[in-house]
Amino acid sequence: MAAGLLILAVVAAFVGPYPVSPGDALRAVSNRVSGEIPATGTTLDTVLFFVRLPRIAAAMLVGGALAAAGAAYQGLFRNPLVSPDILGVSAGAGLGAVLGIFLSLPVVGIQLLAFLIGLGTVGLVLLVAASVRGREPVLVLVLAGVVVGALAGSAISLLKVLADPYDQLPAITFWLLGSLAAIKLEDLTTTVPVAALGLVPLALLRWRINVLSLGDEEAQALGVNAARLRMVVTAAATLMTASVVAIAGIIGWVGLIMPHMARMLVGPNFDRLLPAAIILGAGYLLLVDTLARTIAAVETPIGILTAFVGAPVFLWLLARGRTGWA
Repeated sequence: MAAGLLILAVVAAFVGPYPVSPGDALRAVSNRVSGEIPATGTTLDTVLFFVRLPRIAAAMLVGGALAAAGAAYQGLFRNPLVSPDILGVSAGAGLGAVLGIFLSLPVVGIQLLAFLIGLGTVGLVLLVAASVRGREPVLVLVLAGVVVGALAGSAISLLKVLADPYDQLPAITFWLLGSLAAIKLEDLTTTVPVAALGLVPLALLRWRINVLSLGDEEAQALGVNAARLRMVVTAAATLMTASVVAIAGIIGWVGLIMPHMARMLVGPNFDRLLPAAIILGAGYLLLVDTLARTIAAVETPIGILTAFVGAPVFLWLLARGRTGWA
């Protein structure tokens, strides 16, 4: 899978509206290493190093983070239909970005507001769930996420009604569909550390997450504090999701489909499921992003393509599940 991801990344670097041959790419790399960038190579250098390679890295980062968060949420809630936006983080990040666009903030301000409100939304969900006693904690958490996510969606709709229809509304609509077209190297330098901060606890607690999938009583019998572990995993997965949604917009289906595919390939053991989901998610979103910028003269938003591809794949997984494959 890792080798396939590497091959896909190399192919993605060559194709696009401005095609790059392997010879041109090697020449550009050689010039950059030696510090000699001739005037005739400035366009190639810009396309390859400042547009295409950061976008390829961003696609792998976003896809891997969403797939890892999806695998963690599915194990945490013991439900294969759970996705990274189950607690309203995507809706909250979307509300933050829409509010930033509505207030005419710069790109950095929009991303920061999306990140903060995404985390704040999940914090509100956890607060609501903690205030409800005597109920199944997982069910209360999911229902609180649905309610808070619906409120965030309503606020987004209100801002779309109030937004300038000629300037702000198109920008809001395009952002909500998800895109990597505006990704810059600076976005990666700020997002990678935050996503890594969320990934580290999932990797360190992978065997405990396996135990948690057995149920709270079994986890307690094996010495695992289920409530504390659920909070840590939820915070880590939410941090990863909010960090990538803030720069890429709302991209669905990746965190729902890729953990299923990884589980079919390597099994449910979280030790193997987590890296497999990350690689598959990175490759899937990289493939979709490559199609988004090559299949038409006007770039297609990623969220549209992930839905077109993800829905049939999910139906296929449901059909295979009847015979024990998922």
